[in-house]
Amino acid sequence: MRLRVLYHGHCFDGVASAATFTRFYQERIHPGSDIQYGGLLHRPGNLFDEAMFDGDENAIVDFKYSPSKKLTWWFDHHQSAFLTPSDEAHFRADRSGQKFLDASRKSCTEFIADVAQTEFGFDAEPLRDLIHWAHVIDGALYDSAAQCVELKEPALQLMQVIEGEPDERFIERIIRDLTRKSLGEVATSAEVGARFQPILKLHRETLEAIRRKAIYDKDVVQFDLVDEGYEGFNKFIPYYLFPDATYTVALTRAPQRTKLSVGSNPWAPRPRRHNIATICERYGGGGHAVVGAISFAPDEVEKGRAVIREIVEELSQ
Repeated sequence: MRLRVLYHGHCFDGVASAATFTRFYQERIHPGSDIQYGGLLHRPGNLFDEAMFDGDENAIVDFKYSPSKKLTWWFDHHQSAFLTPSDEAHFRADRSGQKFLDASRKSCTEFIADVAQTEFGFDAEPLRDLIHWAHVIDGALYDSAAQCVELKEPALQLMQVIEGEPDERFIERIIRDLTRKSLGEVATSAEVGARFQPILKLHRETLEAIRRKAIYDKDVVQFDLVDEGYEGFNKFIPYYLFPDATYTVALTRAPQRTKLSVGSNPWAPRPRRHNIATICERYGGGGHAVVGAISFAPDEVEKGRAVIREIVEELSQ
């Protein structure tokens, strides 16, 4: 049996979801199966190609739904789980018992583990630490902004490697290691440590760039890192620098897309007043109530900047 697992790429919860699903599948569905992986990224236009679904069975975890006849397993926890109403109708009509959605879950990893336990008799206890940290990281349940910006815990260092390492083969290796080793063993390995050091240097440079570029006004921090050449940033840096802010709106660009990120401060002194996923959906993006993103083509920087102005104005109300 050959299984293809497609997961949310360069995301701790996506990688942890792939590892958790893999262990469940091998233990409870098809032991000894050949499992291959593929990372998925949000981008403008069609997110899926039928050629992606090249297994005897095909799974998507922590990512949007596909109505492909070749998709046999699906787990997601995002409010914006469907590209179109017809995709949602297709999911609602599914009777396979192998496709699951719960937008109330903090992490997809935890959701997969719970469903696998209750519906299929899977023992998730060996993955307890991985499930815990996926819950903390994807749910933004940190003790403070400093915890996730200063990156002292090994799990958070692994998070940065997953988000910043361009070698997809190494990310696949992490997934495979997480199916048979503890999170602590993987996070403290020499290979992860070697990749973390240059990522940490870039993280610190990005923090200083945000300090220089950010504008804080009317409860919103906004900044644009396109001209600085940074492809991403630790999303808690703005709240580390501006602890009184409720929202962040930022623009970055990578080779495959221009990304507009919208977030809310888990420790804000004033409550969140907007559903961020709903705002992002109006521009073709999505996410959760507390965090979301919109993808534009790499050359649509000015379009992204125009949308930033609109969203900042809305969040400032």
